[in-house]
Amino acid sequence: MHDRELSRALLELGRPRVAVLGDFMLDRYLWGDATRVSPEAPVPVVLSQREEDRLGGAGNVAANLCDLGAYGMAFGVLGRDQAGEDLQRLLIQAGVESRGLLAVDSRPTSRKVRVMARSQQMLRVDQEASLPLTEEDSQRLLAQLSDSSWDVLVISDYGKGVLSPQVLEGAIAEARKRGAPSLVDPKHRDFRRYRGATLITPNRAEAEAAAGQSMDSFAAVAEIGERLRHEAELDALLITLGAEGMCLIRPGQPMLEVPTAARSVFDVTGAGDTVIATMALALGGGADWPVAVGLANAAAGLAVARVGTATVGRSELLHHLASATPDHKVVDDSAGPALEHALAALRREGLRLVFTNGCFDILHAGHVRYLQEARSLGDALLVGINDDASVRRLKGEERPFNSLADRMDVLAALECVDLVVAFPEDTPENLIHRVRPDVLVKGADWRDKGVVGADFVKAQGGEVRLVEIYPGRSTTGLAQRIRDRG
Repeated sequence: MHDRELSRALLELGRPRVAVLGDFMLDRYLWGDATRVSPEAPVPVVLSQREEDRLGGAGNVAANLCDLGAYGMAFGVLGRDQAGEDLQRLLIQAGVESRGLLAVDSRPTSRKVRVMARSQQMLRVDQEASLPLTEEDSQRLLAQLSDSSWDVLVISDYGKGVLSPQVLEGAIAEARKRGAPSLVDPKHRDFRRYRGATLITPNRAEAEAAAGQSMDSFAAVAEIGERLRHEAELDALLITLGAEGMCLIRPGQPMLEVPTAARSVFDVTGAGDTVIATMALALGGGADWPVAVGLANAAAGLAVARVGTATVGRSELLHHLASATPDHKVVDDSAGPALEHALAALRREGLRLVFTNGCFDILHAGHVRYLQEARSLGDALLVGINDDASVRRLKGEERPFNSLADRMDVLAALECVDLVVAFPEDTPENLIHRVRPDVLVKGADWRDKGVVGADFVKAQGGEVRLVEIYPGRSTTGLAQRIRDRG
């Protein structure tokens, strides 16, 4: 299915009420830098610079739903602890109705702490007790679910004990009684636990574990997947295959193969949450199966290009579908207000706009990681690039090595870049005034130099963020190594 068709279908979706039942978790990120090894043990020392809390597990599903335009509702349990209070606060900020969450004394709130250095995960520490719910708490949870009004049920199973056979059976039966789709992101190997659900969405490894055999071809996926679907009495089975895309299996229908929409993979954390949230939005909004899978595949492609658990918004997905080709990203600012038109389209979609700039002469890994992290700070990334005359004034007569047109084409081919525009001045000050970004990003090496445009952006209510530079990578250094080797 073409991106234009998906875009039209997405525009026509309404705002279904989606109940998310499952394991709600708090994800805490400790961001820092690792430049040395500990003298106490052969492990890196991470100098912590900031902390960030995000919704994890079923919470990330609910947040994705709200960003996609659905009405998200949370049903699960929390401990009576600070992590539970923090999780409740994040749900409210994300627009999720959280009255269906029960506070219990028998278990703490699940929390995952990730230590990150230069956007790479160094360590994860889990703080949780995967205990089954008591009979009383199970009945209370099912009562909350049955007393609420919703159109779609998502069951987000992370194996933490909330989704006992009793809770699963009761929840799926309630959805069937209402005629509401029920979608499950499974954790257990026995898919018969989810008997009667509309759809389950395992990845390849989970499906292979459930089947007890390898799926080394699309033919095997079709044959084994149909057996799993039949045994669990499901309406459909969606298997995500990473770089090979997704496969939808339905009774009496040929398997639907959807190639991957991800052109860059930075972090797969939470991608399954985005898939099932998008499927729930689409099916709850009346879309057919091919449209739902196409939209979920496109949203997953955006999710894996980010660091950590993240959400994908409906407006962002629309923008992505509308600008999927690199040519669409290059703004020719020489013939009229093309930039203003492009910016107006982004503003109409309510996207959080990130701006950064540079020469980007010989693109290397440092550039790519920098741009990926910049993109993760908002919904759309606009890159300002110095024209050839400006680069010569800044870098010397032998530069640039690559022409402006070539440099813009290379940047536009990156998944994390949404728009590229050239500027002729030595600094991007004038361009920043035209763009009025929500976030202005520069490398951390500018910390003591003064970031051009920072005062203007802050005065407009925006923020300035400094991103750590990937060490040992630079165009100047790369060019010198080429010269040294003759």
